Amino acid sequence: MSAPQSTPSTPSALAASTPHGTPTAAAPSAPALQRTPLHALHQELSARLVPFAGYELPVQYQGNGLGLLAEHLHTRASASLFDVSHMGQVRLSGPDAAAALETLLPMDVLGLGLNQQRYGLLLADDGGILDDLMFVNRGDHLWLVLNGACKAADLAYLQARLGQRCAIDALPEQALLALQGPLAATALQRLLPGIEKMVFMQGAALPWQGHALYATRSGYTGEDGFEISLPAAAADAFARALLAQPEVQPAGLGARNSLRLEAGLCLYGQDIDAGTTPAEAALGWAIQKVRRSGGARAGGFAGGFAGAERVLAELEGRQPLVRRRVALRASERVPVREPAPLLDAASGQTIGQVSSGLLSPSLNQPIAMGYVPPEYAALGSQLHAVVRGKTVPMTVSALPFVPTRYHRG
Repeated sequence: MSAPQSTPSTPSALAASTPHGTPTAAAPSAPALQRTPLHALHQELSARLVPFAGYELPVQYQGNGLGLLAEHLHTRASASLFDVSHMGQVRLSGPDAAAALETLLPMDVLGLGLNQQRYGLLLADDGGILDDLMFVNRGDHLWLVLNGACKAADLAYLQARLGQRCAIDALPEQALLALQGPLAATALQRLLPGIEKMVFMQGAALPWQGHALYATRSGYTGEDGFEISLPAAAADAFARALLAQPEVQPAGLGARNSLRLEAGLCLYGQDIDAGTTPAEAALGWAIQKVRRSGGARAGGFAGGFAGAERVLAELEGRQPLVRRRVALRASERVPVREPAPLLDAASGQTIGQVSSGLLSPSLNQPIAMGYVPPEYAALGSQLHAVVRGKTVPMTVSALPFVPTRYHRG
C-alpha cells in the first residue's frame, strides 16, 4: 500500500512524496534510517536504495539489468519478489479482540472465517481514514498488516482505544515478503508444497526449514500472488531460495507503485488520508452489509464504529459528498502526475487535483486517479489536467485500468 519516486522521465516514474505515502527523493540514506533483514541482499543485487517510511528500501534493482519498467512488466508476465518488511505487523488477541476491532473498522471482523483475510479501513471519530490495512483471522488472534509510515501512530491508536479489551502486540521481529505475478504459485509451491491450493484472501501456516511461516494469497499489485510473514532470521535464506526459482526476479517499490495504480488501488498518504472518508475514496465496497444501516452490527456510536454517523450518511446519500475519487485516462501521451490540477473542460475552472498518476507501463498510456466534485465523476466525463502549464484532455474511466488476476479457485 505504498511506493516510491523515480526519474520523472521514465514511464513508471513515481509520484511526489508525502509524509505517509511515497518515499522522498531526498538525499541517500541517513544514519537514522532503519533497515530490513534483506538489506545486505539488496546491496548485493545493486538495488537503488531510497528513504521510505523511515527505512532504506529498494526502489529498483540495477544489478539485474531490468530497470523499473522491466520489473513492472516481468511482474505482469512471471513473478517478482518485493521486500515489504517495513510494513507493520500487529497481533490482537483475547476473546473480545474481534468485537473490539469492529469499533474502529467498519468491516465484518466477527464474521471472518478462520484463515480468511479482509481489507480494512482504520477510522477516526470524524470518519477520516487513519490507515488502510489487511487483517486475518488466525484462530487465537487477529493479525494486522499496517502501512509502514503509519504503524507507530496506528499502534498508539489501537492501544488507546482497544487496550482495555484485548492484548495488542507489535511484531517487529517478523519480516514480510510479497511474491506477485501469474507464476507466483508455480514458483512458491516448490518451497511450500500445497500453497497452490489456496485461493484469494486465504491464509495458511506453513513450515519451511524449521521456521514458522504464514502466507496469504494476496498482495497489492492486482496480480495473483502471496504475502509471506516469517521470522527475520529466516528472511534472507527464504528470499534467496525464491530468487533461485527461474520465474522470480527482484522488484522494487517503484514497480509496486505502478502496478497498484494500474489495479486502481489507493496509496495511503496520497490517494487517501485522514481527511478522506470511505465514500469520498469510493471504498464503500469494503464495508459489508452487516455493518451498514439495518445490518446486525450497523454503525452508530453505541456499539458501532468510529465515524459511523458520517460514513453511513455519505454512503447512503443522506449527506452529500463534496468530492469523489475517479480514474482518469489521458488522450495524449503526456504523463500526468500528482498533484496536477484538474479543470472543467468547458470553463477552465479548477475543480480538483490528481492524487496518483504515471505513464502506464502495461497500457503505454497516461493514467491517473484524482478527486473531483461528484457532478464530474460520471464515466465519460471530460476534464483537463494541467501539466507544465499546458492542458491535457482527460476522460473519467472505470477501474481497474488493468484487469486484476486474483486466483479465486
